[in-house]
Amino acid sequence: MPWVRRLCHPRPDEEVDKDRKHAVDAAIVRIMKSRKTLSHSDLMGEVITQLQRAFHPDVKVIKKSIEGLIDREYIERDSSKTQTYKYIA
Repeated sequence: MPWVRRLCHPRPDEEVDKDRKHAVDAAIVRIMKSRKTLSHSDLMGEVITQLQRAFHPDVKVIKKSIEGLIDREYIERDSSKTQTYKYIA
């Protein structure tokens, strides 16, 4: 009954993507919590470095995660420097 399994459980690819998105969010928050202020390029480099042991994160996913964290008010853009992010405690 493979068709029943498909109806009841999400596809493994969707689960992996969801887990990776959570890992990217967590890495960004960890990095920003320790650094407080960081430029966009430095943040991207740190996230890629931190996650490359587990998987190779896609740059688009990282950018979407940054925007999501800004919307959820974990981080904010620096008003004087648009390419800089600040951690909100």
